[in-house]
Amino acid sequence: MSEIPLPRTGAPALRALASAGYTHLGQLNGVPMADVFALHGMGPKGIGALRRAMAEHNWAFADDDPAVGAVQGGRVSLTEGRQPDRNDSKTEPTSVDPIEWVASLPKPRQRDEGAQLIELFNEVTGAESVMWGPSIIGYGELHYVYESGREGDMPKVGFSPRSVAHTFYLSLDAPGATELLDRLGKHRTSVACLYVNKLADVDIEVLRELVKMSWEHETHTGAGN
Repeated sequence: MSEIPLPRTGAPALRALASAGYTHLGQLNGVPMADVFALHGMGPKGIGALRRAMAEHNWAFADDDPAVGAVQGGRVSLTEGRQPDRNDSKTEPTSVDPIEWVASLPKPRQRDEGAQLIELFNEVTGAESVMWGPSIIGYGELHYVYESGREGDMPKVGFSPRSVAHTFYLSLDAPGATELLDRLGKHRTSVACLYVNKLADVDIEVLRELVKMSWEHETHTGAGN
């Protein structure tokens, strides 16, 4: 059984799993959801985190109740490529050249570091850079479906060299992401984004590792659904 790490969730839930002998994600495949939910310290949020993590590997609880731990906007599946006829998102690929767009940005930092990031992402992914919407440079294509039923298309990884801070669209919940973020340098995060004021604030090689990890994670996840 593959020893995929447990996802990030609350400490009480992780302690409950450890006490019950669950130390990696694959051990939960086929276990009744009610049995895991009954563990002292486990709550709906933990169940939802486990379910979404298992779905990435085509694993699932036995006798699952999807309503337990469901979150508005929670992703339940990813598939390789776009499905334009099933895209609820307004952010779509455009014909704008990313290099020309970066060269047109108003601030020198945006232009210089944006060009540097295009080179880094090109090298790591081996994919062509594409403008998504008016300001996101994306690589690869995925189709997602949320627990709410909403679905759409998105790049596997991407970034936007904004005026205040660079925004990176990466898999921050992937195994190993926390350790890389601890080594990255000055940054902040939200649920799905990484923000860096300027590249001098971070270790570029660690950022490169983060992009590589995210690209490989999303590629594996999309291919597995």
